[in-house]
Amino acid sequence: MKPSVRYGCELWQTLAAVPSAVEEFCIEFRRHAEKHLDRPHRFAAELLVREALNNAVVHGCRSDPGNRFRCALRLGVGRLTIAVIDDGDGFDWRAVLRRRNDNVATAATAATAATTAASGRGLGILFRYATRVRFNEKGNAVTVVKRF
Repeated sequence: MKPSVRYGCELWQTLAAVPSAVEEFCIEFRRHAEKHLDRPHRFAAELLVREALNNAVVHGCRSDPGNRFRCALRLGVGRLTIAVIDDGDGFDWRAVLRRRNDNVATAATAATAATTAASGRGLGILFRYATRVRFNEKGNAVTVVKRF
């Protein structure tokens, strides 16, 4: 992560679609978050970063270690922006939002995912902890904003 005039730090990186790449990125982010965020905000910030990256690995890249995805992260005073894009097929994010708005799946499936399930809570976590979540048309890119 490098210092920036406008932001406390920025990181633009292409990652391999493997959990260890996500973990290394999160460890680096944590080091910088400790310098730029108050302790109560660090948990939400790292959780959002981790979920956005894990969704790209599992869903966008289908956990194929040969695939890569891109992440841009900006951490400034009172704001974190995370942008992640993969080369996958995308998904129907509009349907997720419709279910969420219709209260069929509270917090975009987070509350209805089985507590023992290995997946199914990622989007719910993004919607719960982020200030704003946006997808591109195709559904293979997400921008997450968290205001502190």
